[in-house]
Amino acid sequence: MPAGRTIGVDLGGTKLLAGAVDAGLGVHHRAQRNVVGLDQSALLETAVDAVQEVCESAGGEVAGVGFGIPCLIDQRTGTAVIAVNLPLADIAFGDVMAERLGRPVFVDNDANVTALAEHRAGAARGASEAVVLTIGTGIGGGLILHGQLYRGAIGAAAELGHTVIDMHGPQCQGNCPNRGCVESLASGTALAREALLIAEQRPGSGLGRALREGRELAGPVVTELAHDGDRAAIDAIELIGTRLGVAITSFVNIFNPQVVVIGGGVIAAGELLLAPARAVVARCALSPSREMVRIVAARFGAEAGMIGAAALAFDGLAGPGGVRVTQA
Repeated sequence: MPAGRTIGVDLGGTKLLAGAVDAGLGVHHRAQRNVVGLDQSALLETAVDAVQEVCESAGGEVAGVGFGIPCLIDQRTGTAVIAVNLPLADIAFGDVMAERLGRPVFVDNDANVTALAEHRAGAARGASEAVVLTIGTGIGGGLILHGQLYRGAIGAAAELGHTVIDMHGPQCQGNCPNRGCVESLASGTALAREALLIAEQRPGSGLGRALREGRELAGPVVTELAHDGDRAAIDAIELIGTRLGVAITSFVNIFNPQVVVIGGGVIAAGELLLAPARAVVARCALSPSREMVRIVAARFGAEAGMIGAAALAFDGLAGPGGVRVTQA
């Protein structure tokens, strides 16, 4: 990796997180933005504003910018083809951002860059085969195969969140036409939906009281209540973990990974989420894969996408490696 710093940007369905990162993947400056309800133009302006804020905080010593986006990125052209949870479609994202920022820009799927960070210096370090899942508004997937990030023919591989685990399940989110995807059943959005149902059914619970108080029953509130011992909140998280385990069972059987790493905002639930997922895999995955696989939390937590995007920029600046480079 070249010396200096890059800026990594994790662009999610509800928020944007940007940070200046050094070659050792240490984060020095951060900026966060809410992106709920923004159209494409406003989203791009928000991203530019956040990057410029971080760049100013870093003293301008920034060699390039990496973006992780919950979107199919055509690696041949750097085009954001279609996003499920963001207003991006058929836009030359790298070209647009490089022109506005005046720096080299590198773009990849958000789960891919999370996998890059965790394999480079996190929970998947040293593994030749790894599955990395990011659980937030949706669920993204990244694959490390034979020690390398696997993108597929054009960058569309590892859409693991759209693995169907219940054909009669709820309609998936955004542009996905399917029912019963693991994203629709085990994402942060699904956790909020299940928490609301449980709160209505059990009004005397902590979840029920939170609902009456007008608190938003999203991941942070549900996780807080669960860690405080509220049985209803624990049940909501364990349900999500069990469903997640069903999907992970398929990934273990298909890819035979040494480790499955779980990142994104929902991982704040920790063992309340991981334990039921492990139990399903131990019961349902095939031997010997189920005995060898570890299912663990991402080392970098909610910042994994941001750090991975910065690592993507470092790799691109160091030379060609399958990532499209857009020069300013």
